[in-house]
Amino acid sequence: MSGLPELTVGQTATRSMTVTPEKIGMYAEITGDRNPLHFDEAFARSTPFGRLVAHGGITTGILHALVAEDMPGPGTVFLSQDWKFTAPVFAEDEITATAEVLSVHESKPVCHLAVRVTRSDGEEVLVGEAWCYRFQP
Repeated sequence: MSGLPELTVGQTATRSMTVTPEKIGMYAEITGDRNPLHFDEAFARSTPFGRLVAHGGITTGILHALVAEDMPGPGTVFLSQDWKFTAPVFAEDEITATAEVLSVHESKPVCHLAVRVTRSDGEEVLVGEAWCYRFQP
């Protein structure tokens, strides 16, 4: 039997972070994504967003941290993800990821999660679901 705690339907976890210009720059350095929407203020002002927008990967990245660190926890990987971006995230926004266990497989370390990310103003910026596999020692 594994030393990892059991998951239960309805269990939730959250994780928050502030998106900073430095984090946006680090993400671009890692990925090579230098879209002007993230760095060119004049370009961003000409879009419906009206200002610089953080990479979507930063928004989804907090979900990766939540799943790997908090729930289900260490050893967990995504099997699939189905989510939608519903609003932008801007530099200096605080975002909070939430996951809720929808189901747990009876014989495999697999679970189905509802996921969402919100800004500190309460607006939902991402909503969806994911299936995860937790490697157990």
